[in-house]
Amino acid sequence: MKKRKKTDSWTKEKRKGSTKPDFNDGLVRLNKYIANSGLCSRRDADKLIISGMIKVNGKVVTEMGIKVGPEDSVKHNNKVLTGEKKVFVLLNKPKDHITTMEDTHGRKTVMGLVGGACKERIYPVGRLDRNTTGLLLFTNDGEMTKKLTHPKYNIRKIYHVLIDKGISPKELNEIRKGLILEDGKAEVDVVEYIGDGKNKKHIGIELHSGKNRIIRRIFEKLNFKVVKLDRICYAGLTKKDIPRGRWRFLGLKEIGMLKMLSGK
Repeated sequence: MKKRKKTDSWTKEKRKGSTKPDFNDGLVRLNKYIANSGLCSRRDADKLIISGMIKVNGKVVTEMGIKVGPEDSVKHNNKVLTGEKKVFVLLNKPKDHITTMEDTHGRKTVMGLVGGACKERIYPVGRLDRNTTGLLLFTNDGEMTKKLTHPKYNIRKIYHVLIDKGISPKELNEIRKGLILEDGKAEVDVVEYIGDGKNKKHIGIELHSGKNRIIRRIFEKLNFKVVKLDRICYAGLTKKDIPRGRWRFLGLKEIGMLKMLSGK
């Protein structure tokens, strides 16, 4: 028996009087495939198909109702589209979990907390240290991940820091100006006492840098030890209604906000 070509999934049937494609079980309608890629809605996908802006396996497709499979190549403006639904999961990370897909030493990982969230294979966007708590985003959208972690897009992060002793206003000002660390200047957007400022161990700090252990190293430079570090805001997302160790899916508005921030 001859091996079926991948183009058979969407070519027209040969039978007399039929202009419908030859559908196979398990395939997905082209407009849904396009929508799942994150390019646009199903309705807008229909418009792209009708206007001849979609190619399947190198050929322009303009008919509605076409179905495609995982082996088919779907392109818009010569860009390959992937039909897997884009998923975004927001975790409130607890302590003692490392940000990795798996660990050969048997330590607890963040994937153990979100592994059952969806059937899609999701990955952490950036990382948090083992004992840093707070917001950690996961997705299967590789393009979005690259942009959210790229310095060019200046993604805002806010942390609540507890240090081992009170810090003076003068020392806070040194941090504002930018301390010189071993890998260059540590740029900070905002650093302030939390609340009324009476407890000078609790500090709020906002920055865009993604450098490794940047906050801990900033305070270590001034001979302070970070006792607790909690990320309370990431790219406009907050911990509201997410208990420690729990997660939730992002809503459409939140996903739209991330796309705006990353210029996607």
